[in-house]
Parts: sequence; structure tokens; C-alpha cells
Amino acid sequence: MRYYIIAGEASGDLHGSNLIKAIHQQDNNAQIHCWGGEKMQAAGATLIKHYRDLAFMGFAEVVMHLQTILRNIDFCKKDIEAYKPDVLILIDYPGFNMRIAEWAKQKGIKTAYYISPQVWAWKENRVKKIKRDVDKMLVILPFESDFYKKWNYQVTYVGHPLIQVVENEIKNVPIQPLSAKPIIALLPGSRAQEIKVKLPIMLQMVKHYPDYQFIVAQAPSQPDSLYKELIGSANVMIANNQTYNLLKQAKAALVTSGTATLETALFGVPQVVCYKGNPISYWLATKLIKVKYISLVNLIMDKPVITELIQHELNETRLKEELDKILYNESHITTLKKDYSTLWHLLGDSNASENAAREIISMIR
Repeated sequence: MRYYIIAGEASGDLHGSNLIKAIHQQDNNAQIHCWGGEKMQAAGATLIKHYRDLAFMGFAEVVMHLQTILRNIDFCKKDIEAYKPDVLILIDYPGFNMRIAEWAKQKGIKTAYYISPQVWAWKENRVKKIKRDVDKMLVILPFESDFYKKWNYQVTYVGHPLIQVVENEIKNVPIQPLSAKPIIALLPGSRAQEIKVKLPIMLQMVKHYPDYQFIVAQAPSQPDSLYKELIGSANVMIANNQTYNLLKQAKAALVTSGTATLETALFGVPQVVCYKGNPISYWLATKLIKVKYISLVNLIMDKPVITELIQHELNETRLKEELDKILYNESHITTLKKDYSTLWHLLGDSNASENAAREIISMIR
């Protein structure tokens, strides 16, 4: 069967790659075209467009790049029509993917959505479009099933795909030592614009902790030059394509919001969440977004397990206070580790990628 998968960012590339592997295991004749990255390509899909050409973050940035986005949507529709897939699989990335879902419904193309748009966070009315345009919704967060029930829309909870990814990494991949000193990991995001904003603030910590080695997790889609220019002469290492190896060795981490906060928690690393965006985008977000937290860890646990330093709170003084806490406050660290253990249990033990592949294949058969 023929599959067409669209992922628009690094986390989608990761989960898409594991979904592709699972599809190939269950469908020996699978042919897969994708929008994604190197991981999806390596898993056996034909890469049509890379996510680095799609990743525009924030309201203001989307407006600035609107013409590029519209050209990408038009190209995507034409490519899907030419390929004639048995199913279209959309992975998160709702601003783009929901437009494609609406078009696909009109064209009679079966659509599965893997990793729901965060409609529970803002613009809840989008559920109406999801019900209309998406044939099968596969969710990965425990509370999403109950959310969709309120809208009388049946979805399938498949478990969280990161559980298997992290478990495999811990059990089967040897640690490659990065430093003789204890390590503080810096995860400033995957997009150039967010790295340029957040990494300089994170780097202000280097002078306060001379006994630690700071190591930046380089995003696979970004060049060395971006990081070297920001780091300058500071004693900071760059780990290229080694984020999990880095997290397995880190004593603490400063992490931008997003999937990385959950990955860091599953590896058991104490962390501080760092978020600072375009002022206009942030102002608009405060008016539209209705969740209590920005990190997945706190959202899933429904309490402030990890500290979130947002916008003006993300400064040198506050960041040092919170980094001291996760490095030296034993009581705080013990509580945090207990919460991390509960989080792992909440996300379940089932294999999300295999479950999702099975649901999608049964849907088109």
C-alpha cells in the first residue's frame, strides 16, 4: 500500500521514523513518501521536502513567511494527487496539516492524524474541523481521550512514542563519554530563530559554574556555525546528533519548551524550562492559550513538576536560582525524580508506533 506522511519539525521526524519502521514491519509492500527529515528518510521513506524549509515559529513569523507557506501547501496538494496514496498520515504540525486534511477530505483521500493538534490548549473549536476532515485520530497523551469525548469524537489512545525510544536508548545504546567534568546540558531548540534568542541567555550560566562542563545539543538541521558564533570563546562544547547520549550523562539541563522537556524528564535529568519568544507572538499567545503550563511534563502531571521561566522571567538571576536548586537542593531533586517516575507510568508501557501502524493499516484494509 501507498502511504504519504507529513511531519513539519524535528520531533515529528523522530516519531514519523518509528512509525515508518512499524509500517514496514506490518506491511511488506509499503511504499512511503514523506515530508520530514533524515530520520524518516533513513527509516525507508522517500523524502519529498525537509522540515527545515517548513518550520516557522510563532504568530508574527508565520505572517512574515505566509507566501512561502502557501506555496508549500500548493506544492504538497499537487504532489499528493500525483502519488495517489491509500492513506494520508499527518503528524502534529496543525497549521499546515489541517489545511491539507480539509483538502484531502474533499478529494476523498483517507486521512489519519497521529499526534493530535493541541486543541485542548487553544482554539478548541478546531475540533469541529478535525471531526469533519480526519477519518482517524491517534492520540499520545492520556488526557486527550477524555478531552475529545466532550466533543463526541472517538479517538484512539496509542501510548506515547517517546517511551519506547528512550527505553531502547537506555537499555541498548552504550554511553559515549563526553567530559570528565559533571555535565550541564543546554537544549535551546531546533529552529534557528529560537536558538538565537535562548542560547545566549543559557550561556550566561557558564561563568557561574566553572566546575561543570556545559554542552549544547546541536539540532540536526542547524549548521555548526550558528552555535559557534553564539558561543564565541566560552568553554562550551557542542554535541552534534548526540542529544540522548548527552542526556544520559547530564547532571542538569536547561531546556526550551516542547518535546525536549519530556525527553529530558524520561531520562531522569533535573531541568529548568526556558522560553522566550517574539514579543508580539508572546502577547498574542497569552490572549489565546488557556493551559496552565507550557511544558509537556507539567501538562501531563497537571502540576508544576519543573520550573518554567517564561519571557521576562528568563534572565540571568532567575536562571541561576533555579539551576542552583536542581544541582544542589537534594530534597527538591528527590521529589523531582519521584514525579518523573510517576510520569513514566502515566504514559504507559505499550508500543505507540506499532499500535499506530496497526490502526492505520486496518483502517485502509
